[in-house]
Amino acid sequence: MPAWPFPVDADAERSSMSGQQRELEFRFLAEPTDVNYGGKVHGGVVMKWIDQAGYAAAVGWSGRYAVTVAVGGIRFVAPVRTSDLVAVSAKLVYTGTSSMHFAVDVHARDPMGGDERLCTHCVIVFVALDDVEGKPAPVPAWVPQTDDDRRLSEYATRVMALSKGIEQTVARYRDAGDGVLPEPSAR
Repeated sequence: MPAWPFPVDADAERSSMSGQQRELEFRFLAEPTDVNYGGKVHGGVVMKWIDQAGYAAAVGWSGRYAVTVAVGGIRFVAPVRTSDLVAVSAKLVYTGTSSMHFAVDVHARDPMGGDERLCTHCVIVFVALDDVEGKPAPVPAWVPQTDDDRRLSEYATRVMALSKGIEQTVARYRDAGDGVLPEPSAR
């Protein structure tokens, strides 16, 4: 009998698993530690949930480690309250060579009953990385199959184009050197 842990061929396992998980959903209760002074969940906590669900979906699709490269069109529509039952859903809506765009919705409701409400929505983009040098790695292509898929794909590309336009505008003002915008800090 082979010794534990059994040797794993990561490339073979990755190729058999990737390209199969297009959607993912996390469900949990909002905790008191997530709440701000106003009694609602911090926007930053909601953004963390979005990033975690997006990461799990990106790894599920690509079969590789992935990093967040952009978040676009984030809208906080309604608050999440402490003890709400939260559902964070991520759905793949576009792939590039190494990038994956996910539409993410955060819904919440009272766990004792009541209607589920949309609280937050955005598009989040991940890039898959190779195991060796941390360079972008190819991901399985996703092709829209339905009219809804095509609309979501177009929506994702438009949101990210708008975000890129905002980045370019900020860069122009920063490059103008008038001191209005602070210099970006190194990560």
